[in-house]
Amino acid sequence: MRPFGYARAADVETAIATVREHPGGAFLAGGTTEVDLVRQNVLRPDLLVDINDLPLDGIEDLPDGGLRIGALARMSDVARAAGVADRFPMLAQALLLGASAQLRNMASMGGNLCQRVRCGYFRDAASPCNKRDPGSGCAAIDGFHRGHAVLGTSDRCIAVHPSDAAVALVALDAVVRTRGPGGKRAIAVDDFFLLPGDTPERERPLVHAELITAIEVPAVPVARRSAYVKVRDRASYEFALASVAAAIHVQDGAIADVRLALGGVATKPWRARAAERSLLGGPATPDAFAEAADRELAAAVPRPLNAYKVELARRTIVRALTTLAEDGR
Repeated sequence: MRPFGYARAADVETAIATVREHPGGAFLAGGTTEVDLVRQNVLRPDLLVDINDLPLDGIEDLPDGGLRIGALARMSDVARAAGVADRFPMLAQALLLGASAQLRNMASMGGNLCQRVRCGYFRDAASPCNKRDPGSGCAAIDGFHRGHAVLGTSDRCIAVHPSDAAVALVALDAVVRTRGPGGKRAIAVDDFFLLPGDTPERERPLVHAELITAIEVPAVPVARRSAYVKVRDRASYEFALASVAAAIHVQDGAIADVRLALGGVATKPWRARAAERSLLGGPATPDAFAEAADRELAAAVPRPLNAYKVELARRTIVRALTTLAEDGR
């Protein structure tokens, strides 16, 4: 492992200033897995700045019924927070289905959003990987890609974004609040995760030394009837092969509102907008759910080892929406 410096930041401005002094060679660390990646020789920073002492761990109910979550709030604390399970059950469930209990007690919300892909070719530091070494190629495309993406891919990268919580936050139209050298910004969470395209090494729109301070979830009445369904190889401590964050409101037999986002099948948490448009105003039936899923998944680009994900995602969408619709009758 390459030696690197370590510093603790006592306030936001100090954290930003410390990183700015090391252009391209310093990372903010407050719940992500930078140390693991340094040990694997994937990242080679000059300096890691520990931000865990910053006062960014609050969880606050907003006057309009929304929620403000500090970037350093622990996943388990958010899942247990009063009002989260009641107003945003899909988020509480997504958090509780992520990682293990021990990790949820330590992992921060901002760190969860900023975690790097779990692709083995990215993490072994020897195989070609355009995320780690732009222009070197993507070993996963012709390699072992059973767990990789079928949506949002490019010929440069097919790695899946691993976060469960991010899938729920995308469905809820959350906003990421940041602070950096240029001041404060608000970034829609769906825009916070970038498609790989021709620049897979760029995963987020953050500039150097920009820090997540909070995540804001607006009041979303339909989210009271919502769920997060996660399909994986084993029951715990495993990443999704396919997951769905879903919410639905049925009025007079027709779908009046619906939210749908997919995880485990795309290079970013995937808002299923084509499926949502297909469902609005229509009947809340398994056939309608299946047709909407097919419309969303028509853009999928499966490969030999992950082609099963198209049907798996389809079935998971139908299961999530059918369960919610039946529970609401």
